[in-house]
Amino acid sequence: MEVSFEQLKSMVVFAQVVEQGSLTAAAKFMGISRGVVSYHLKKLEEQLGVKLLNRTTRSLSLTETGEAYYQRCRAIAFQAHEANQQIEKAKQEPVGKLKITCPVNLGLQVIVPALNEFRQLYPLIELNVSLSDEVVNIIKDGVDLAIRGAPLLDSGLQASKLTTFETCLCGSPEYFRRRGKPTQPEELYDHDWVVYTPAANTVHLSQGSKSFSLSVRGAVSTNNAAARTIFLEGGNGIGRIPMYDAQPRIANGRLERILPDYKCTGIDVYAVFPPGTAESKKLRLLLDFLKTSFTRFL
Repeated sequence: MEVSFEQLKSMVVFAQVVEQGSLTAAAKFMGISRGVVSYHLKKLEEQLGVKLLNRTTRSLSLTETGEAYYQRCRAIAFQAHEANQQIEKAKQEPVGKLKITCPVNLGLQVIVPALNEFRQLYPLIELNVSLSDEVVNIIKDGVDLAIRGAPLLDSGLQASKLTTFETCLCGSPEYFRRRGKPTQPEELYDHDWVVYTPAANTVHLSQGSKSFSLSVRGAVSTNNAAARTIFLEGGNGIGRIPMYDAQPRIANGRLERILPDYKCTGIDVYAVFPPGTAESKKLRLLLDFLKTSFTRFL
């Protein structure tokens, strides 16, 4: 038996009559007249050739056939409700594209894993992620969000601080076997450094009220944070690196931390974006998510 559109409506009305307990209650619930409800029930029983309800002026009960039929009609009504709910959720869920740029090493170690989780929560947001250690022109390149490890210079852009990553001094076991392991800040003068050129070549250490600073130099320098870590593992000197880079390598013995009682200057990480985009729902969601996600590294 083919099911017409009109019969589908009658099936939903029938399910509501059973759910609400009376024709009057069902009519009120659906916003239609009692006469329309009665029409659908009569039409449905005529089309099926069976009696679905036992009705008196005071009571209403399902026949045996009506009970089985009601379960199917109820399922149809529920599926229709779920379909509407899904559409409403999709209308409220943030959609669109976000173009993001961030430094290579920070991106691979921290940002991209976080964005993986973000996509699981918000699958309708499309991401275009560019990893580069160059400072791109956000406006010219149409970037929605740039992750940068430096405060915003005087410009027309907006910025929001996301977190501060702790750093530490490290070198390889092989390097320390050759050159000895420093136990006091003054001994750092006698060591080679792997110099990270985007950062200042001065290292600052503090312990309580005491502070220590020195200019670093070495035979190896690089503008790439991942390369810096590889040079450290290769025994080329000492370097200051973020804890998210250091910890797994310390754990597997590829690097050793020195002067752990002294605190190094942290790396402030900022979100930089064009003026006005802070009102974008999808951007606000991403910024909040990143701030929460970064707490695992603190």
